[in-house]
Amino acid sequence: MKPYFNLEDMSQIMIGAFALAVPVSFSEEAWNLGPSLPLLNLLLIFALSILFLGFFAYESVFRGDIKRRIAAFVSRLFLAYFIAGFVAVLLLVAMDKFPLIFEPIVAIKRLIVITMPASMGAIIVDGFDKE
Repeated sequence: MKPYFNLEDMSQIMIGAFALAVPVSFSEEAWNLGPSLPLLNLLLIFALSILFLGFFAYESVFRGDIKRRIAAFVSRLFLAYFIAGFVAVLLLVAMDKFPLIFEPIVAIKRLIVITMPASMGAIIVDGFDKE
């Protein structure tokens, strides 16, 4: 595994996030689900996202060897989730479904719901050419 994060990695994460965020972000169910979920459920969705990102990255991207690369592992998870969230924001803004100024809670809730599948796509595509 490369010890650094480069433009190729970022583009792979963005493409993977886009591939799974598009069908979800165009769904009215996702727009309505986010605002209707209680905080505990949203936290569970976020935690599940990080958990599954971690499992996949550990096994596929890092091949089960993170002993000397814990910082790289954690930063990869953070970057994958953050970039997937950025892609989700772009899509929601493009569809005028990210009311951050007028309804920030609704915007953040939608973001969490749509970033979950986007982050899975991001880490899967990121893992294609590792090791």
